[in-house]
Amino acid sequence: MAGTATEREMRPGGRNGARVCLVTGAASGIGRAVARRLTGRGHRVIGADVKDTDGVDIQADLGTADGRALLADAAAELGGGRLDAVVACAGVGVFDPVTVRVNAFGAIATLAGLRPLLAAGRDPRALAVSSVAAVHETDPAIVAAVLADDEEAAVAAARAAVDRGEGRLVYASSKRALVRWVRRAAVTDAWAGAGIPLNVIAPGIVRTPLSRPMLENPETRAVADAGVPMPLHGYADPEQVAPLVDHLTAPENTHVTGQVVFIDGGADAVLRGDEGW
Repeated sequence: MAGTATEREMRPGGRNGARVCLVTGAASGIGRAVARRLTGRGHRVIGADVKDTDGVDIQADLGTADGRALLADAAAELGGGRLDAVVACAGVGVFDPVTVRVNAFGAIATLAGLRPLLAAGRDPRALAVSSVAAVHETDPAIVAAVLADDEEAAVAAARAAVDRGEGRLVYASSKRALVRWVRRAAVTDAWAGAGIPLNVIAPGIVRTPLSRPMLENPETRAVADAGVPMPLHGYADPEQVAPLVDHLTAPENTHVTGQVVFIDGGADAVLRGDEGW
């Protein structure tokens, strides 16, 4: 039987059928899990990553201006001039200025650069993957430079942090800046005014290739556990994060925007308590 209109709307693909979704960082970790989740629900996924491997349609280094331009051009071509969802997941976690280039400027360029394609899409949605590390100590100079769209100043500030032995601040700063950019952008005419929900998820510790070296070393694992306490179920797998991304980028999400949704086993609640509210 064909089913009622309501039944058809609830099937994979959402209320209007299969969607065209672009996911960066699609070669591994959360990005790959999200790509597989969306594909399994009947959507067409355009995968982007710096690696050339299965599931990657666009090979681009989002730490560079050329890579960001390549992503925008290839996405327009492969998407036929439109996208229905964009998930900016690509990221790195090294104590180096490249972390700011990829995690902050690369993610922002992905969202801003592909926004015109989303505006041409059907029930468009966008999401960035940040981290619970966004609530950790940051370097104000890095964050301010990102929000001022001054990449070279942000890189210089990140390099200065590394040189003075505070490289740990670079990752948190890149994620904090991304969160603040999304919060600012989400309610503007370009996003909310165009009917495009824009959100952030903030995972805790997820078992990915990025976190594996840290978790395999007892000393660094102890530091991670202290910085990201996860009383509910402990570490997550990428497949446990993907459903949240699926929900926030689905047509059914009509009013959630500008939000930082923590999927961290309770880490944010432990670290910040209730005083922020």
